[in-house]
Amino acid sequence: MTTLHEPFPAASFIKEIGRGKKGARSMSRQDARALYGAMLEGRVSDLEMGAVVLALRFKGESVDEIAGFLDAAEESFAQLPLPPGGYAPVVIPSYNGARKMANLTPLLALLLAREGVPVLIHGVTTDPGRVTTAEILAAMGYAPAASSADLVDAAARREPSFMPIEALAPQMARLLGLRRILGVRNSTHTLVKILQPFEGPALRLVSYTHPEYLEMLGEYFSTAAPAERGHAFLMRGTEGETVANANRGQQIDWFHGGERTLLVPRDAPTDELAEAPSARDAESTAAWIAQALRGEVPVPGPILQQVAQCVAVAKALRGAPPGGLQSPLL
Repeated sequence: MTTLHEPFPAASFIKEIGRGKKGARSMSRQDARALYGAMLEGRVSDLEMGAVVLALRFKGESVDEIAGFLDAAEESFAQLPLPPGGYAPVVIPSYNGARKMANLTPLLALLLAREGVPVLIHGVTTDPGRVTTAEILAAMGYAPAASSADLVDAAARREPSFMPIEALAPQMARLLGLRRILGVRNSTHTLVKILQPFEGPALRLVSYTHPEYLEMLGEYFSTAAPAERGHAFLMRGTEGETVANANRGQQIDWFHGGERTLLVPRDAPTDELAEAPSARDAESTAAWIAQALRGEVPVPGPILQQVAQCVAVAKALRGAPPGGLQSPLL
């Protein structure tokens, strides 16, 4: 019987995935699940861990590998109960923050929550050189959630919840921290963006930055994601965040029951810029978002469209059979 502290021999896996971009072979979903589960439990040595991270960095993850990794990841923490109400929860990962544009992820979350949709944002609290969603929400007076009870209470108040990844999935948080040691991202940075932490169906908002991830994640949600886990919206990130670009809305693809539907086409180019915060710091962004919520400044059109689609699917998803619904806004 395997114990939590029993070392996991990773050499046979490294031999297959570590042969370079052209020579490497991908792991099966079962092998990927076993390897990543051992990584989460701390049973892979530091030397082998570094080899695995770098091998996958060069090779790129396959759909089966991402699926197996996510299977292990979602087994590593307690799943959250579904909040009561008429909407499935919307899950918003926030691991990038703002570098050049103001981070309007909190505005998206607050607009959804105001409609009665349970909203869970999970992510990092700080990131050097960036303004995080957690910092903006803190400037608006919203404290982080520490438990599922906090999520339920926030939903009852029609407020979103932000849960740090350290509280939601501490073993995954440890693997995210490897970037500070190795200097490169690892598969966990992709996994946290597609995480579904609830016991029942939820709507995941997922973004990608590099074109190869559009192809890989599109195939994952079409062929490998369990239908009973809910649906996903996939779009190009706004500086890595899953909020629509205020100036030119991105294409949004909706994945439901193994089907892929173009939900929102990409906006045509325009020289007109949406009204936005005068600065990107947390306090300025928080103040502008508060104005937008009061109707004193207009909410950018692409974000309003994203909110409407999320509300429609979250409402229809609640209690619907897997794949058995259509967005009322199509």
